[in-house]
Amino acid sequence: MEKTIKTHSHPKFITKDYSGKENGFLVPILNIHDKILEGEEFPQQVYLSTVLPGSQKGPHLHNIRSGYFTCIRGNVKIILKIDGQYLEYFSGEDYEYLSVQVPRGVPALVICLGKVEAYLLNMPSPAWTTDMNDEGTSDFSDYFSNL
Repeated sequence: MEKTIKTHSHPKFITKDYSGKENGFLVPILNIHDKILEGEEFPQQVYLSTVLPGSQKGPHLHNIRSGYFTCIRGNVKIILKIDGQYLEYFSGEDYEYLSVQVPRGVPALVICLGKVEAYLLNMPSPAWTTDMNDEGTSDFSDYFSNL
């Protein structure tokens, strides 16, 4: 089973007030014009998930929905398991807010890096509901035994 994982880095734009003084920044996370995700892959929902320092979410598996993860605060490592191989991606403040597609049927693990709670946007398709029954587990024990 060959899977192509789509990723997209996002530039950070410094914003300024009318006098030209810096007042923050913006990061465009999802833009239909980028054509990164199209058709049934295009997100139908956006929600925030957090991961505490020293914690992880998963490993878990979704057979109904795909995800598109972007860390917007702190930093995370996103690990996907495809055909017994592990692919590692990094997202967050130190990683150009990389967005990582997690196709349906691909197990994923998200690990918080650093000492601040990580804020992770998930943009799934189809949209998640409380009665979806799409939560499964996956074994990543061989990943941890090789660290």
